[in-house]
Amino acid sequence: MAKCENCGKALTFGHNRSFSKRATQRTFRPNLQKAAVWDGKRKVTKVLCTKCLRTAVKSG
Repeated sequence: MAKCENCGKALTFGHNRSFSKRATQRTFRPNLQKAAVWDGKRKVTKVLCTKCLRTAVKSG
């Protein structure tokens, strides 16, 4: 499933709005990336959204 392993951000649904304001279904997909993250003393591959990945890099 397309879901961030840190924050749980996943697929959400909404509407496309045309010029005439007609609503059609659309999906919002999170920007997920595979990343190697340190979990204690070992390296683990996780699927993270870019916001969590950026926070992990900033915090060290």
